[in-house]
Parts: sequence; structure tokens; C-alpha cells
Amino acid sequence: MQFLRSSSALLLLTAVACNAPQQAPRSDRLDVDRATVDQRVRPQIYVPVKLTADLGVLHASDREMLPLLIGAAQIMDSLFWQEAWGAADSLPVQYPSLEQREFFRMNYGPWDRLEGDKPFLDNVGEKPKGARFYPPDMTVEEFEAWNDSSKKSLYTLVRRDSTGKLAAVPYHHYFSAAIGRAADLLESAAALATDAGFKRYLLARAQALRTDEYRASDLAWMDMRTNVLDLIIGPIETYEDQLLGYKASHEAYVVVKDTGWTRRLERFAQLLPALQRGLPVPAAYKKEKPGSDGQLGAYDVVYYAGACNAGGKTIAVNLPNDEAIQLQKGTRRLQLKNAMQAKFDKIVVPIANVLVAEDQRAHTTFDAFFQNVMFHEVAHGLGIKNTINGKGTVRDALLDEAGALEEGKADILGLYMVEQLRQQGELSEGELMDNYVTFMAGVFRSVRFGASSAHGRANMVRFNYFMQAGAFVRDAATGTYRVDAEKMHLAVNSLSALVLTLQGDGDLAGVQALMRERGTIGKELQADLDRLKQADIPVDVVFEQGLDVLGLRTSP
Repeated sequence: MQFLRSSSALLLLTAVACNAPQQAPRSDRLDVDRATVDQRVRPQIYVPVKLTADLGVLHASDREMLPLLIGAAQIMDSLFWQEAWGAADSLPVQYPSLEQREFFRMNYGPWDRLEGDKPFLDNVGEKPKGARFYPPDMTVEEFEAWNDSSKKSLYTLVRRDSTGKLAAVPYHHYFSAAIGRAADLLESAAALATDAGFKRYLLARAQALRTDEYRASDLAWMDMRTNVLDLIIGPIETYEDQLLGYKASHEAYVVVKDTGWTRRLERFAQLLPALQRGLPVPAAYKKEKPGSDGQLGAYDVVYYAGACNAGGKTIAVNLPNDEAIQLQKGTRRLQLKNAMQAKFDKIVVPIANVLVAEDQRAHTTFDAFFQNVMFHEVAHGLGIKNTINGKGTVRDALLDEAGALEEGKADILGLYMVEQLRQQGELSEGELMDNYVTFMAGVFRSVRFGASSAHGRANMVRFNYFMQAGAFVRDAATGTYRVDAEKMHLAVNSLSALVLTLQGDGDLAGVQALMRERGTIGKELQADLDRLKQADIPVDVVFEQGLDVLGLRTSP
């Protein structure tokens, strides 16, 4: 079926499709003897999931836009390849096996993202903490001594000039050809858009890609209310930069709003100011007033690309990251419902059947899983964005530890919010014990991502804290875990206070100590996680996605 209105748009999309990395092959079609292959190569830890949605809710013009938006997303995918490793097809020829190539594509390089970034190919060395954002021989001391006002920008690569000195190169210069093609696709999509807000956003985002000036497009994205088709695109999160935490990676999501679920969720964003006032910390650590103009919605994803598609897959987003916009207008929180449901059915429930005490397993519910993930994203808007002692923003003060602590804050404050909203009668589905037990099962799911990612370390801090507080209790006889509800409530409050204080003080040394002491996987837990591996429970999902999966066709 022809969905492109102009020949120029078709040419743009064809160019993108020819240059874009192919999707990872399906891991369920491999039939090999695991004893005969390299055990480091583990595509079988991912379960395939088809990304589909009800496209019947879209206007005809929206369906025409989908190939253009997916084409732009594929360009983001190619840029993330360059930031993480190199070209998508640059796997050395001495690694010809299907498994090796498949796992290489799943990880966007030769390091296993769900196994502490360990290399699974020979002679590649350790994964550079700064990925490809910095010269491989650059030291942190050299970076700090370098006098350049743009060196900490989210949108510059650091390279060496002809004399060997450090130089900051804006993304829109370094990736100019690819960025230009992506921007052209967004403008072609804007020409088809019938929703005025979405049209404004697409045009503003195209301009942002060309200039690395994102605030206007972030504000336009925040102002959208009535569009059903949506797009998140650009350099957004800084998790890939584990050296300094400054550089944003390219990614994209193409999503379709579930209007029924969204109506159920919208009221919670208005409750943020009151929840902020009730946080269990002194007034100085909650003096900022979060914006209440943010939106909370449920979406089905039809395409992931770039950073969000690498290793463990994102199931909810909270954007924009710009602290000024967060304080002015709040954020938009998108719950990616189809991806969330897939992870719950294929991973969380099987984990609970192995590691959760039998009499508490019934408390593992999708509604509670959805609530916990949803309020994790909402909780990013709580707390404090600027330190209370003049150290600047929390992100700047905590450097590469900022991401892990922020994820930990959202995890624990999300559960705090669930408690408060249930007490206030704002949340009535299920019961609090559902949230507690599902939260614990969710921790087991997430810690399997390893302790190298921000989310992984945040999960380990939380797990170890709750174990030491007696909120999680392990039965040595059965090897299962249960929740002590009273101690869980106390631990939620005390850990919330600890994390918020570390952020407000900009206490980098304190965060580093917390991560050293509680951010690792102990031997007993590792043995329990190994039981999940023996039970062949997948660690995460890998997506089968694109126009073919959606049943869309473009003319040759």
C-alpha cells in the first residue's frame, strides 16, 4: 500500500532504509547445542516480541506518516551505533556465526550489556567508559584541565585536533549528513500532520536536530495534548557515557496513544505538588515546586531505535530531562504498555513462580506492575534538581553517579507515592501488598541486567537496603523471598530520605560509598539468579519491529 504522498519523501525513506542497520534476527529460531558454542554469546537470554498496535485508532494521514517517522528513527539507530561502537556492519570477519552476529547487534557492539559489559568476543578489550564520545586516550584529568565552555554540553563529541589538543565538535556538525536526512523526514511528516500540536513539534524537532538547540522542541512536545501518534527522537539520555555522564545518546520511539488507559492516568500528574510537600525530608530538600502541567499517558510502541533498544529495553519514559522545563511545566510520562505487558507475562510472572514465597505469589499482578513503573516515572518529578549548597544542579554535582542515583530515587519515591495515594483513596485497584510483592519480583527482573547500568546499580542498592532492613526476607529452606509489609514501609521512608539528602547535598563521595557498599550482587543472590537461568527464564525482550510487522508496505 502506498503511504507516501510525495516522490521526494519516498526517495528520502529509500535512502534511509538502504543505510539503516537491519533488525536483530529472531533468537527463537536458533537450534544449537549450547555445549558446543561460546558460552559468552547469549542471544537466548532475550525472548522475541512483536511490536504491534491497533493502527485503526490512527487517522489516514497518521498512517502515512509512520514510514517517515520510522525512517528517521532508523537514522538515530545508526548514530547510536557510532556512539557505542562503530558502524553496524563492522563485526570482524573472523566471527561468522549467526549467534555471534545476532548478539553483537542486540548489544550494539561486542560487550554484553546485561553481564556487566563483559566482552563476548576476543581481543576487543574492556568497553570504554566514555563509549565513543571521547578520545580513547583522554584522561579525566585532561578533560578537567581543558578550558572549553562547550566541553560539558550534552551535544558535543570530544575529539583531538591536528595538534593533538582536545576539541568539542557539535553533534549537528559531526553527524551533519545523517542529521539532515532525519530532519528532512520529520519535515515531510509534518506536512502530512493534521494535529496542529504534533505538526509544530515535528518542525521544531527538525530544527533542533540541525542546531542542537532542543528547548523549543521540548516545550512543543510538552504542549501536545490531542495527538494519537507520537515520536520521541534525538540525543536524550546520558547513560552510555559512564566516564563523566555528560554526553547524550541518540535514540527514538514511535508510539501510539492508548486513549482509554490515558484517561485513567491523567489525574495523577496534578497531585505532584502535594506529594512533594509530604516527602520525608527536611524542608530544604523539597523546596522546589514540581510543575503540575505534565502529562501521564499509556502508549503502545511500534518502533524502538538506538540507545533505548540496546540491551535491556525501556518500558516507560519521563521527559524532557531539562531541569528548567521540569520546574516550569513538569514532564510527560509515557507508559509503554505493550512492552510492559510482554515483560510481565514472559519474565516477571515466571520469576515470581521461582523466587517469591508461594503464599505471596498471588500478589504479583500486572496492575501493580503497571502502577509501580508508572509512579517510578512520575517520581522523577519529585525531590530536588538543584543542590542546596551551591554545587549547581544535582546532575553536575554527581557526575557519572547522577544517573544511577536518580533511577534509585524514582524507584523508591514511586513506591512512596503508591503508599500515599492509597492512604488518600486516590488509588484503589488491588491492595498495597500487591505493589510490595510485585515490586520485589520486579527487582529480581531488573538486577539480572547486571550492575554496570544506572538501572542495575540502582536496583542492587535498593535490594541490599531492603534485605538489611528486613523488608525482604529469604527463606533458606525454600530459597524464596517474602515481603514484611511493616518493615517495607519503614524502609521506603528511610531510603527515600537518604537518596534525597545525597542529591540535595550534591554528595558525590557519599553516593560513591553507597554504590560500593550496596550496589553489587552478593553470592547468595547470584546463586538465586542462577536458578532463573537454569529455569530458562529470559532476561529481557528483543523486538521484531518495522513496517512488515505492522502490516504496512511502501512502493518499491
